[in-house]
Parts: sequence; C-alpha cells; structure tokens
Amino acid sequence: MVAKVKVVTFDLWDCLFIDDSDEPKRAKAGLQTKKVSRREILYNALSKIAPIDRILVDTAFDVVDAAFRKVWHDQLVTWTVAERVSVLLEGLGRSLPKNIFDEIVVSYEDMEVQYMPDPVPGAVDALRKLREQYKLAIISDAIFTPGRNLRILLKEAGMYPYFDYFVFSDEIGVSKPHPAVFEAVARHFDIELQNIVHVGDRPHNDILGPQAVGARGVLLTAVKERPLEGACPDAICKKYEDLPDIIQELDIEN
Repeated sequence: MVAKVKVVTFDLWDCLFIDDSDEPKRAKAGLQTKKVSRREILYNALSKIAPIDRILVDTAFDVVDAAFRKVWHDQLVTWTVAERVSVLLEGLGRSLPKNIFDEIVVSYEDMEVQYMPDPVPGAVDALRKLREQYKLAIISDAIFTPGRNLRILLKEAGMYPYFDYFVFSDEIGVSKPHPAVFEAVARHFDIELQNIVHVGDRPHNDILGPQAVGARGVLLTAVKERPLEGACPDAICKKYEDLPDIIQELDIEN
C-alpha cells in the first residue's frame, strides 16, 4: 500500500520561479547580466588596489564556476557566496580588506532580488489549492542567492504564506539529492519519508533524490523539459493547473 500524502515539497528555480527571467528587466534598466556584473564588481574592487588583467579575472570565474558545479554534483554541497569569492581570490593570488570582501559578497547575494523573477504561471493558485489539504515546504539549492533572499522572493510573489517549512542548501549544509534535505522535512512535520511528494524540474535531483529515500517525485515540465536521465517520475505535470489533481491521484493510490 502506498503511503498517504501529508506534505508536498517544492523546488524553487524553474519550478516556482522562472530562472533568469529577471535578465530582460535588468537589460531594460541598462544593466549588464548578473554573470557579467559579478565579474565586473570583483575586477573593479581588485583594480583599485593593484592592476589586474580582466581576462585573468574572467578565467578565474570560469574555473571556479566549473569547480562549484563539480562539488555541487559530486559532493552535494553548494558553496556559499563567501566561499566562492574566497576561492576566486586564492586562485588569483589576491586579497581584499574585510569590509570590501563583505560588500562584494552582499552585492552578489542581493543581485537576484533587485529585479523580481517571474513566477511560473499558475503556481500561486496551485499552492493555494494544495494548502487546503496538505502541508507545503520548500527544498531548494542556493547558488548565488541565499535562503534569506529566496524567502524575500517568495514573499514578493505572494507564495510565502502557503509554506510551513524551508530547506535551503546554504542553511542545511547539503544540497539535493542528499537524503538529509528530505529527512529534515520528515523530521519537522513528524511524518515518514513515504508521506512526502516532491515537485521539481530536475530528474536527477527532484525525482531520483526523493525516490531514493522512499518519497515520491513529480516532474514539473511547465518551464523546461529536461532529459529523464534514467529517472521514472511518479507523475509528470506539464502545467500547474493540473498539479492539485495529480497530487490527489497520488494520495488516492493509498
């Protein structure tokens, strides 16, 4: 017998918000992309202290970004922004005064909340309907934007009140699909892992991850349709208006 659904957890990027949908708004305001802006900020800070080649800074970013992705995938850890900047400076053989270092970290962390990313169409209505029957939680990896700012995005979009609990990788210390992120939800709500259904867009993280601990996974393809990578979702949701019925069907299965 399949366990009853008690908690529905959600990924954030390309699940509740469309990733990089703030970029056209930045461009309209005459700003560079976030990627270019981050590099420019560090280059300018270092140049004020001693000359440095911009190409060298760009190369360092490329190397550190690749290292971040490898650690994220292989070790299930997302470096904090402070850790990423520290690795960058170490690779460049440079240092910064603490106040300047801290300013750079905050500027990177706050960049994604300057211009609101677009919510995925139908997400808020689906959350409202689901909240009538289930507890809801967020399980999200933090790449540049930490949990404190992801909460701001959820509040601005009117989503925050629907959630009872939040698991962000920068706060818990590991990222999906590490079992600890799902175990934290089960522990918080005093339920079994089998009572959780997770909704997300990445088969490796959002389907194989929950299924490995006995939870279920719904693949959301409303924003991006990714290769299944051998995953077998418990359900596939193409648009948010279908999600409440999909969860209901999974619940009825018990």
